Amino acid sequence: MLMTADTVGGVWQYALQLCRQLVADHGLQVVLATMGSPLRADQRREAAALGGVALHESSFRLEWMEEPWDDVRRAGDWLLSLERQLGADLVHLNQFAFGALPFVAPTLLVAHSCVVSWWRAVHGAEPPEPQWRRYRDAVREGLAGATLVAAPTRTMLASLATNYGYRGHGVVLPNGRDPERHPPGRKIALIVSAGRLWDEAKNLRALEQVAGDLPWPIEVAGATNRPGAAQSDDPCGGDARRDDGAHGQRGPGDRRAPRSVRRLGELPANRMAERLSAASIYVHPARYEPFGLAPLEAALAGCALVLGDLPSLRETWGEAAVYVPPDDHRALRAALLSLIASDARRESMARQARAVALRHSADAMARSYLGAYRRLAPRALEEKQCTS
Repeated sequence: MLMTADTVGGVWQYALQLCRQLVADHGLQVVLATMGSPLRADQRREAAALGGVALHESSFRLEWMEEPWDDVRRAGDWLLSLERQLGADLVHLNQFAFGALPFVAPTLLVAHSCVVSWWRAVHGAEPPEPQWRRYRDAVREGLAGATLVAAPTRTMLASLATNYGYRGHGVVLPNGRDPERHPPGRKIALIVSAGRLWDEAKNLRALEQVAGDLPWPIEVAGATNRPGAAQSDDPCGGDARRDDGAHGQRGPGDRRAPRSVRRLGELPANRMAERLSAASIYVHPARYEPFGLAPLEAALAGCALVLGDLPSLRETWGEAAVYVPPDDHRALRAALLSLIASDARRESMARQARAVALRHSADAMARSYLGAYRRLAPRALEEKQCTS
């Protein structure tokens, strides 16, 4: 199978996890074609650790980036060439535009997020024309050209009909994570969040607004700069890569200078897992989140969840999270203070969240994807697994 992945956002960790399960547990042969930006050293180590996955690397711009279309065309030629060289039985696409390419093999196109639904959630309006017209056309053509379309939630799948007129019979394939890689640890007085600091959808600016009123510190991990940007777009201010070791923990009665968010920068997966293992609360006041891998990892690690009140997050977490309107700082502050004040409630919410998260395991995700793959290439999948 040929699978595409970008190296910029959560799709990278999703792709690694899925490849790991498909190769180790189900005997598939996977070729991973990367784009978006060159692999960082830690990403290269993660890919090398998979074993049995052939990595083909590029730095072609993604369809949502500035002036991407020459790169998108070149990336398409590259992918078609890879398919021919490999004799792929199946092509798994994690970007929209490539669904329109004339692959010989059947294609699964997975809609992880999109500019139009992002823009509506963040700005409350349609993306400006004509700037995003070509993007819309590319998404429509990709959806129409793919053999099968999938999304991680019903909410995201439904948005494809609303925003692009997609009328096909798509499937919901929830994301998953490996519980063994995100174990709960000894909890301390710590609140953690993660996300691209330049992405208004993550709404991390809200944490800076409430941090000074909380007795516990807040740590935020994530990239500072928008891909291709020369200057920091950090909505929290300052250098998001700063990690000075000052955890700043204090008791409820300590009235020192107001605390601010501690910015960790981009952390390798193992270091992020360590922070989640120690944290008692994970906060994610998002304006837009089609699924949310980071909350899933946090729940597996035993964190109570405070999430933006979004249909997609309620679809995944039900009653196992505390929800706040994304731009209501008072509600966010109150939700965090309430969990800080009550050990019993915080621990109960953490247990509920972990129970839900365990249903979204890496194994469950892989089995769901295998069901979709079998629809597309039943004979090839049977032969590969029989010979593995």
